[in-house]
Amino acid sequence: MQIAPFFDDIAHGPKGGAAHWVITSDQTQIRVAHWPLKAAKGTVLIFPGRTEYIEKYGLAAQQFQDAGYASVAIDWRGQGLADRLIDNPALGHVGAFADYQRDVNAALSHIKELGLPEPYYLMAHSMGGCIGLEALMQDLPVKAASFSAPMWGISFSPEILRPVSWVMTAVAGATGQAHRLPPTQVAENYIVKEPFAGNTLTHDPAMWDHLKQQMTAQPELALGGPTLHWLGSALREMRRHSGLPSPDVPTVAFCGDQEVVVDPRAIKDRMTRWANGTLHHIENAAHELTLESPPIRAFVFQTMIAHFNAYP
Repeated sequence: MQIAPFFDDIAHGPKGGAAHWVITSDQTQIRVAHWPLKAAKGTVLIFPGRTEYIEKYGLAAQQFQDAGYASVAIDWRGQGLADRLIDNPALGHVGAFADYQRDVNAALSHIKELGLPEPYYLMAHSMGGCIGLEALMQDLPVKAASFSAPMWGISFSPEILRPVSWVMTAVAGATGQAHRLPPTQVAENYIVKEPFAGNTLTHDPAMWDHLKQQMTAQPELALGGPTLHWLGSALREMRRHSGLPSPDVPTVAFCGDQEVVVDPRAIKDRMTRWANGTLHHIENAAHELTLESPPIRAFVFQTMIAHFNAYP
């Protein structure tokens, strides 16, 4: 087991956190962090969103530890300190969305090697929600799941960009331009580039500053916009998911009324078809529900934890 860098000073998570390098079945190196807890009543598997990194979830790990759970977070291929997959490391890229399941499987094997306690539970955010839904469809061994603003659809503004994106990504693949950015995207990280005022992630200036400080302290964690290939792969994966039944896993999902990153319609559609699932619409909330204003954060974590507690 090879130790990987772990920036505990910016994670602000529980004591005892550590990270390891993990090699997937296609020889890609990812980074997996864990926050252990003696006599934990289970382990929460944290599936981060696009552009994210394990240190971002230190605060979530503290919430779970306070509730009696150990936790694990993953640097997906192409982001964080995991292997970047193209020459320009600032661009988000993946060969195919199915490759993220290689990361899931490698992380599960690592978790078992570490001896972290079962049962397992899933907390998935944004892109991690797309990966997590596929993992559940492939029988991810969790007792219960939670989704924060899951990427079961992408928000386009204006809406005309949706059909344009389908055409554009197909043409890019056929003309050798798939590693380029879509026209509306930039290589600079959103947190680094944008001011707090008018941001699409959180209404809490303290949480925004927390993210900004992480980027400033460890700029190698930063990631900019996705490639056209990533976008096309994501669109195809979400379209495939839309025609499949919901997994038989007890689930809660959360979506803010000011969500503009992922498509709230896709979340509502999925959850109306989830027999043992509950969707919580949250007022005055943007995309980062676990980093929103204190009352929203408290509600989301309390609801997730109560949900996990109900399935020991």
